[in-house]
Amino acid sequence: MGSLVRRDDDVDINQPLVPESTSHLGSKASATEEEDQETSKQLASRIWIETRKLWKIVGPAIFSRVVSYSMNVITQAFAGHLGEVELAAISIANTVIVGFNFGLLLGMASALETLCGQAFGAKRYRMLGIYLQRSWIVLFLCCFLLLPLYIFASPILKLLGQPDDVAESSGLVACWLIPLHFSFAFQFPLQRFLQSQLKNIVIAWVSLAGLLVNVLMSWLLIYVFDFGLVGAAVSLDVSWWVLVFGLYGYTVCGGCPLTWSGFSMEAFSGLWEFLKLSAASGVMLCLENWYYRILILMTGFLQNATLAVDALSVCMTINGWELMIPLAFFAGTGVRVANELGAGNGKAAKFATIVSVTQSSVIGVFFCVLIMILHNKIAYIFSSDTDVLEAVDKLSILLAVTILLNSVQPVLSGVAVGSGWQAMVAYINLGCYYIIGLPLGILMGLVFKFGVMGIWGGMVFGGTAVQTLILAVITIRCDWEKQAEIAQQRVAKWSSTPKQEDDQTEVQN
Repeated sequence: MGSLVRRDDDVDINQPLVPESTSHLGSKASATEEEDQETSKQLASRIWIETRKLWKIVGPAIFSRVVSYSMNVITQAFAGHLGEVELAAISIANTVIVGFNFGLLLGMASALETLCGQAFGAKRYRMLGIYLQRSWIVLFLCCFLLLPLYIFASPILKLLGQPDDVAESSGLVACWLIPLHFSFAFQFPLQRFLQSQLKNIVIAWVSLAGLLVNVLMSWLLIYVFDFGLVGAAVSLDVSWWVLVFGLYGYTVCGGCPLTWSGFSMEAFSGLWEFLKLSAASGVMLCLENWYYRILILMTGFLQNATLAVDALSVCMTINGWELMIPLAFFAGTGVRVANELGAGNGKAAKFATIVSVTQSSVIGVFFCVLIMILHNKIAYIFSSDTDVLEAVDKLSILLAVTILLNSVQPVLSGVAVGSGWQAMVAYINLGCYYIIGLPLGILMGLVFKFGVMGIWGGMVFGGTAVQTLILAVITIRCDWEKQAEIAQQRVAKWSSTPKQEDDQTEVQN
């Protein structure tokens, strides 16, 4: 019987009397918490790694885009002392003639973001050089087709209602900007070629060199040698060709040993398919590029058009500067998505999209709030006229909304470029911008007499917002694993030679 008696000293009085089942639940809860913490750490690590990859492209891209945007502004500023007609001439030549062709050629070159990005992800490194040469051929030939816009710039501008003296001076500038026009055919593909290999820092340094040359040449040719409008045009020609030779020199002189193996006759094969993809890319981007240019033209039909144009120009300038950030995310997202899809990593492409959209949106919200806080002060940068200040103040809410939408829309367009959806997005842009947005802007602004706010509001909410919503739905519903398969099939189709020993080689960035 004594063996059946439990003595008090057999019990640890400090040990809590917990049922066995409760103890197991506690250990399971602890394990779950540890798993959650580990998952959170892994997610934070993935976000940090993706952020580093993304900003390796976005950071230099912001800098190079701001520099490129500034070169034309600097030349116009130097030309400002020549007179109102001369300043208007170079501004119109840059905005209307060069701007029209710039958007189309830039869009056509973005086909390389799809092809080079996916080929790089698939480690078909040699094909990047072939794609680059094909793009040079296609864009160079396209430059000849667009040449009449420069040669006949004067009569075209007169038809658009410009005064004869401004149209004649703009036509002179346009003819002297023909070398600039042809530089686009080489510079844009070189930028996309290097960007797809994460070599954006090279583009940034070369852009800085081009900016310094632009400042020096503008000062010499306009102020020192007094070449007037011709000097302003030549300074732009020289500075943009500095970008071409700088990027080309880096590419062929050992900067890209894996992706540049010299000129090849293979570049002349598959040009028709390449042209179709380039054309789709060009239409996709130029429809966006022309949209807000049309906004400014439409404002000229309003009563008190001078004040409306002045206020809208202030808002568009601010929007243009801030837009360099989303456009850099456009480039970064396109490269990251294309690289991951080319490597067959659909989930990684989806994750890159989420990180990019989130970070760009946060930046957009920041600037949106900043505009709302400084709504009655932002115009002081450009004007002290009371009427202009009041007009800009009224438009500040639309400026804030536009900046917010622009923080998302270009990123989603970058996803489309990285995935090769250019043709589909071109149709979406056509429908949203020109079938919905533009008629709604005309209706609100000119028919219902809401003025510039009606025009801009109709185009923003009817065009940009609808397009952003459609692209968001398409991206959310995307089957990323299927897109990875399509990307690999595209790489195999467009590669004229099999993989050699590239799979065992790491790219030195």
